[in-house]
Amino acid sequence: MTDHTEGSLEEGLAGWRMPAARREAAPLRADTPADEPVGGTDEYAAALAVPHQAEEPPEPVEDEPAAPSPVPEDVDLGAVLEAILMIAEEPLTEEFLSAVLERPRSQVRETLGRLSAEYTGDGRGFDLRRQAGGWRFYTRADYARYVERFVTDGASARLTKAALETLAVVAYRQPVTRGRISAIRGVNCDGVIRTLLARGLVEECGTDPDSTATLYRTTTLFLEKIGLDSVEQLPELAPFLPDDVTDIEEDEQR
Repeated sequence: MTDHTEGSLEEGLAGWRMPAARREAAPLRADTPADEPVGGTDEYAAALAVPHQAEEPPEPVEDEPAAPSPVPEDVDLGAVLEAILMIAEEPLTEEFLSAVLERPRSQVRETLGRLSAEYTGDGRGFDLRRQAGGWRFYTRADYARYVERFVTDGASARLTKAALETLAVVAYRQPVTRGRISAIRGVNCDGVIRTLLARGLVEECGTDPDSTATLYRTTTLFLEKIGLDSVEQLPELAPFLPDDVTDIEEDEQR
């Protein structure tokens, strides 16, 4: 009895280990229990997982418009220039036309001159002229009175004497302020300036550094109307000035 008890005790002591050792030897439990389907949601792993911010998809890149191709050599440059100038609202320079069509400037200038000569030789009712620094179609002067009758329908389109005087002052003294114009003419010119602005013959061009008054100058339309390429081509003013102009200038400066 005693021997059997001692042997069992010895065997029990030999197989006994500390609880911590038994826990280490025990198989670890899987994160996902065996009774959960494969591929299911692992709540334990989801609780420990760091939230991942989804990356926003890149914005689609818009295709840039293709650059216009130059005018091919087999296309009539004269016809292309006619089509462009037909819808132009202001004179177009040779530099601009050359850059748009990607043709040499000399070739553009030569073609424009040839077209102008052809229209004149054929006696066309329109003319292609270089004015205000560029080229544009105009009504031929021989038929201007008929065009004026059509446009005005009997109404007078002429400027008044006061408007012409004011326009002349702006043309020769630009940039100039209203006060300066009124001093030269001897009368208030506010109403006349508004008329010239409405007709597009003068425009604002900054302020006077001393008085901060608005400065005015003539426009491209003014050059078109009088048939000049630049204000430097205006006729000399001296023959039209009175003999006592020196006294007038001195009075203005006082």
